[in-house]
Amino acid sequence: MKEVHHITNSEKKLLNIIGRNPEISAKELLNYTEYKWVSTVTRKLKRLKEQRILFGPFYYIDFGKLSRNHLHKLYCVLELDESYEKAISYLKLIEPLTWVFPVLSHKRILNVVFLSSNDAEMRNLFELLKDCNILSDYAIHVRLHKSIIANPNLFGDPNPPLTGLLNPRDCPDMSPGQYDTEWNECDIQILPYFQRGVQLIEILRAERKSDRTWTYKQVRYSREKMVNNGLIEKNCIVSPYQCNQCADFQLFLKSDDVTVTKRILCNFAEGERVYREYALCEDGGIMFCASHPHFVTDLMEKLDQVDQIKEKEIYQLRSASRKYNFGQLPQLKYYDFDEQTLEYPYHLYREKIKEKLENER
Repeated sequence: MKEVHHITNSEKKLLNIIGRNPEISAKELLNYTEYKWVSTVTRKLKRLKEQRILFGPFYYIDFGKLSRNHLHKLYCVLELDESYEKAISYLKLIEPLTWVFPVLSHKRILNVVFLSSNDAEMRNLFELLKDCNILSDYAIHVRLHKSIIANPNLFGDPNPPLTGLLNPRDCPDMSPGQYDTEWNECDIQILPYFQRGVQLIEILRAERKSDRTWTYKQVRYSREKMVNNGLIEKNCIVSPYQCNQCADFQLFLKSDDVTVTKRILCNFAEGERVYREYALCEDGGIMFCASHPHFVTDLMEKLDQVDQIKEKEIYQLRSASRKYNFGQLPQLKYYDFDEQTLEYPYHLYREKIKEKLENER
């Protein structure tokens, strides 16, 4: 069993600062902490990453900025007729798959995220998988807005009461970016690396293995271009506890008024010891959280007290199924540089699924 790391007050202060300001340097951090040496800060940050409390820095991609045609995320709840292994083997044939999250349930359920250029085609693929008894049912939440990352306050309440969900407040801008910059081959080729926080020199090494010979100057210029035009934004993720001590869950909720839904998302456990990532969807709001396990035990009861919440669903990660919980980089090889569009070949995915079904009969 792994050793449990208890985060000290000095570490909490350090993590709170870097969680709010991912651009801050180790030297600047000295001004806000009790540490006296840059080497101490650097060593602390390295240790916190090794203990899976601090992640990043990495870059968030605003897909609204990427192409002339509309790209967005689909958050899908899939109920399976088959095993996790078999269902995932079919889902992986659909290239814009970005995330798989097995749900704690008496049923076999996956929460899955796709990057979409055509929602109707994605629904057709799910219908095919349903007709062939890979899926028994599915639901899709279309995310048309930007995600907001809100790191925890490590001095906050790990089990907040959620009594202020409807409090009036100014909410962060969730509107998606709009395409306004022409992207070239270097930009698109190296973009996925930034989502994982890969350093420029490591990007060059990886690209050279694929016989692409960008220069350091080209790669650095592409990153600056993406930052300056809003395609990518630097972030760090701070876990409220070590990952193996957290409960991870996804929450979907809906009210009759999008303004109320947005307010609830923003107020949910704000300033407390809960990691949140939230966005508006076509039919409500969606949020991913990491928290102390006690927070999840009576979460639905707390939400039941808010009459304005008309629908709510919670999906907790199956902690014993980490091998089925994975993310992968967005697939951008179909980017059309002349048209500045990205459209996925859904007909090919349909053919691959049918071929796999035929071979497994």
